[in-house]
Amino acid sequence: MEYQYINVIQQNGVATLTLCRQDKHNAFDEVMIGEMIAALDSLAQAHCHLLVIKAAGKHFSAGADLNWMRKQAAMDFATNLADAEALASLMHKLDTFPHPTLALVNGAAFGGALGLICACDIAIAAPNARFCLSEVKLGLIPAAISPYVLRAMGERQARRYMLSAETFDAQTAVSLGIVHQLAEDIGAAGQAMTTQLLGNSPQAMQWCKNLIRHQQDGCITAETLAYTSEQIARIRVSEQGQEGLNAFFDKRQPNWVRTSAAGEGTC
Repeated sequence: MEYQYINVIQQNGVATLTLCRQDKHNAFDEVMIGEMIAALDSLAQAHCHLLVIKAAGKHFSAGADLNWMRKQAAMDFATNLADAEALASLMHKLDTFPHPTLALVNGAAFGGALGLICACDIAIAAPNARFCLSEVKLGLIPAAISPYVLRAMGERQARRYMLSAETFDAQTAVSLGIVHQLAEDIGAAGQAMTTQLLGNSPQAMQWCKNLIRHQQDGCITAETLAYTSEQIARIRVSEQGQEGLNAFFDKRQPNWVRTSAAGEGTC
């Protein structure tokens, strides 16, 4: 499928989605959001074991496109609601994507870009990356991305950064839980993480994501004990569970291990 503002390639089990609006610092608009939703829907059904999200150019994303915001200001409530629901759908689809997701962040990551990063399973940033929840400066709120940002940084820190709209650096992003790792060369760091992930059972990683999602409320109940017991029993007798255990005892690589390079993508 041809896209206007993103590029998607698949190689050796790795799908790479690249934001490609360099002239607008990869800012979102309704077209890019629609394209990303379509790509996620397609990739969720594809034979891929990992999704890498990155950006072309100097910046990950400047957030919302100015022309798009100008159009929103002229919309009535119903049209604004449909527009907002599309962004919310994008965040939810990324958050619930069935395979591991890896964000590689460079330069500015403002506004909605933080939602993308926080909805990914793993985030690696360059030391020059800068972050900002800038919505209140415009008289707006970071509503669609708030569930994912709050989960990542916690309510106490969200109170500060959502209200102050101050810019913070990459090291602060690590301390807040938005980013897992800093790397001078995010391409090389992304490749190392890709290799690490591709050594794991695709089924087990998918089930891990479901396991985590099922327990997000933090409550340990009888239902929790029953669910977790059933999950480990089911995966032990599954095809990949059996393959992984037998490979370990046979001192060989399991059949899902592959060598792969994350696709570079061109814009």
